[in-house]
Amino acid sequence: MAAAVGRLALWLTCRVPVDRDIARRVIAPYLYWRRHRERRPAVTTRQYSSDSKDDLTVRYLDGEDAGADLKERAKMAQNEVGPFVSKARALITELDNLSVPTIAAIDGAALGGGLEMALACDIRIASSSAKMGLVETKLAIIPGAGGTQRLPRVIGVSLAKELIFTARIVDGKEAYRLGLVNHSVEQNDSGDAAYLHALELAREINPQGPIAVRMAKLAINQGIEVDLSTGLAIEEACYAQVVPTKDRLEGLAAFKEKRRPHYKGE
Repeated sequence: MAAAVGRLALWLTCRVPVDRDIARRVIAPYLYWRRHRERRPAVTTRQYSSDSKDDLTVRYLDGEDAGADLKERAKMAQNEVGPFVSKARALITELDNLSVPTIAAIDGAALGGGLEMALACDIRIASSSAKMGLVETKLAIIPGAGGTQRLPRVIGVSLAKELIFTARIVDGKEAYRLGLVNHSVEQNDSGDAAYLHALELAREINPQGPIAVRMAKLAINQGIEVDLSTGLAIEEACYAQVVPTKDRLEGLAAFKEKRRPHYKGE
């Protein structure tokens, strides 16, 4: 896993109760491996208003670097490299296994481990000037935190081989053409175009039934790894989980009464 620098926002959408209402929240951690891994990143918070009823909270876990620090790696003993990469792989796998939707907003560079982290998200948004690539072969290593497995699943085997074999770096526009990102947006003067677009997308996701969204993600993630017949059985099992929920009844009532549903994740 090679170094990655720049701005990589990993978004998690979730819901928390606030004064009987369910506030729609977006947690946006900037997950960086810092040079001193024992130090915890600083946390800052920004508040956004989506409408008169819902607040979106964006929380940053900010750091200095995204990906492995190459100067630090150069000082590692050979027997230290494997455990270091294993921990990184476990962290990214934990992100991949989150039950809530995740959005990676890439406004700078996501190289090596940074891109592997973004690949573990459900949706990726990049600015046109963003730089992405699995560059490990340039350093005589291979992606070690899931890149060889997740990239082929996103863009196809042949294209993934080409990008990994050549250690090629692509910008946001090319990444969109390859299917590496869902959206590519023109960068703005403040350098946060992807971040803002991710916030807009999160606002689209947040009003939907939270249990339904989680079950949809589970059905997709598990179903894509098996044959169609087994996948349909997985879908059936996930569908069965939403039938007895209060949210499902609320959705039907809201549709009948032509009003906005008020989901509570129950």
